[in-house]
Amino acid sequence: MLPLALPLEPMLARAVPEVPVGRPGEFTYEPKWDGYRCIVARDGDQVDLWSRSRKRLTGYFPEVVAACRRYLPTQVVLDAELVVRTGSPGAQRLDWEALSVRIHPSAKRVAALAEQSPAELVCFDLLAIADLDLTPLPQRERRAALVQLLADLPDAAPIHVTRATDDPDEARAWFDSFEGAGLDGVVAKRTEAAYAPGQRTMFKVKHARTAEAVVIGYGLSKSGAGVGSLHLGLYDEGVLLPVGGIGAWPDAVRAQLAAVLEPLVLTGAEAEDAPRPKDLTRTGVREFVAVRPELVVEVAFDQMEGRRFRHAAQFVRWRPDREPSSCTLEQVERAPVYDLGQVLGG
Repeated sequence: MLPLALPLEPMLARAVPEVPVGRPGEFTYEPKWDGYRCIVARDGDQVDLWSRSRKRLTGYFPEVVAACRRYLPTQVVLDAELVVRTGSPGAQRLDWEALSVRIHPSAKRVAALAEQSPAELVCFDLLAIADLDLTPLPQRERRAALVQLLADLPDAAPIHVTRATDDPDEARAWFDSFEGAGLDGVVAKRTEAAYAPGQRTMFKVKHARTAEAVVIGYGLSKSGAGVGSLHLGLYDEGVLLPVGGIGAWPDAVRAQLAAVLEPLVLTGAEAEDAPRPKDLTRTGVREFVAVRPELVVEVAFDQMEGRRFRHAAQFVRWRPDREPSSCTLEQVERAPVYDLGQVLGG
């Protein structure tokens, strides 16, 4: 029997503007993985994958469950990240889009996705082994035990130990270079700290950028009252491309947005020819309403994945002073490509 009550809320991180520096040895630094946070528990043949909100993910990742049964000891609890990689060897990166569609209600589709875009585990904390609860131990001891536990895994195993360093300069270099492999920042942990479920005792530094984009349409909210999301576009060689959207709006703003957008709504052939997002249902939007691309908005975002915002953007302000044609992909800063294999293999 495992010594921890599950599901367990993972330890969390507080956002800070830069990599924290303390006295020598006070912090250890790790890359910040952009996937699904996951508490992994194996007790004999029983394997469970729990999300950050303590929902069971086990049924969506059968290949990860099988890997846990094959490679992990019979009684263990780990704090990890579920990730999916894409690209050919030597040019791989995290694929958030592929990971996000893994949560699917159809068992047949789940099995197909497990073959097409298999997930992997990147482990960064060991919480229990056999009948031992390790959470009261200092982070440095838990880290050493984790490295020892997974040291002999074959290279082909889809289970990894995250890199770590006690050098803040190396952490800053990771912050810059690892973004090109799809990672989204750096996490700092106090080496003497115990594991504190649900508490923000770690620190995270994430990438943050802004850009001007054109409103190409909107989606109705789930309730059907007001605007649920704004969909955005950027020009690339004169072609307006869907690049993502803004989904977080106060209720009072949703009705106001509908009134502002109503005169711009396209109908008939114009609406059919307008650029539109390919994936509308992932954010709960079932209907897309195309509008004339006249409104420009400044948004905050973290990364681009291909020619799309990797995650939902956040509204900063309207930009009536900007021409829509000036909103191009060229304005967006992109990280140089970096191979994910080098991050995992370091």
